[in-house]
Amino acid sequence: MNISGATALVTGANRGIGRHFATQLAERGAKVYATARRPGSIDLPGVEVLQLDITNPASIKAAAAVATDVDLLVNNAGISTGTNLLGSELDAIRREMDTHLWGNLNMVRAFAPVLAANGGGAIVNVLSALSWFSYDGSNAYAVAKAAEWSMTNGIRLELAAQNTLVTGVVLGAADTDIMAGADYDGPLTDPADVARAALDGVEKGLIEVVVDQWSAHVKASLAADPADFYQQLLAT
Repeated sequence: MNISGATALVTGANRGIGRHFATQLAERGAKVYATARRPGSIDLPGVEVLQLDITNPASIKAAAAVATDVDLLVNNAGISTGTNLLGSELDAIRREMDTHLWGNLNMVRAFAPVLAANGGGAIVNVLSALSWFSYDGSNAYAVAKAAEWSMTNGIRLELAAQNTLVTGVVLGAADTDIMAGADYDGPLTDPADVARAALDGVEKGLIEVVVDQWSAHVKASLAADPADFYQQLLAT
C-alpha cells in the first residue's frame, strides 16, 4: 500500500518507536491518529490525538467508532515487566499477556471490519526477537511476544480474503524507555530506524520485516540445534 494518502492509527504513540511511527507517517503524507492511555502525553504536530488503552475493550471500541477511516493499523503499544515465569507474581505475567496478546488481538478484531470497509489496508504488529527465544529475566515478555507472533501469523491467514496485509516487525533491543532500566549493555537500534524499516516494508508488501542483525541471527538459529544457540547465549 502507499503510505501517502493513507489513514493510520498508531498505539503507544507518545514515546519510543510509536512516536517515530506517528511522526514518519505524517511526514510521508498519511493522516495519523496518535493514541496513548494518557492523550496529554502526545505533543506531536499534525496528528489527531485519541485516548486508547489497548487492555480496555471499551476504550478500543470507542477508538474504532471514531477512527472509521483507518486503513493502516500499527499495533505498537507494549510493556516489559522484567518478570520470569517461576517465583514471580502471576499478575505481572498476566499483564504481559493482556497487553501483547489479548490487547493487540482485540485491536485487530475491532479494526478488521474498518479495514475491510476501506479496501483492506494493512496491519503492522511490532514483535520482538524474543518471540523466537527466551532470556532469563524476561521470560514472561518472551512468552507474550511468542504468542503475539503466532497470532500475527494466524490473522494474516484469516484476513487474506479481505485483502489486508499483515506485517510482523521483528527487532532486538531498541533505544527506548523500556530498555532504559534493563540489565543490558549491548547495541541498541535507533527507534526511528525501526519505524522506517517497517513502513518501507508495508509499502513493499512484505509480511515480515527483520530489523537488525541480532534478530536475523536468532531467526537463522531456529533451523539448527537449539543447544547451540543457548550455549552461545549463556556464554555471553
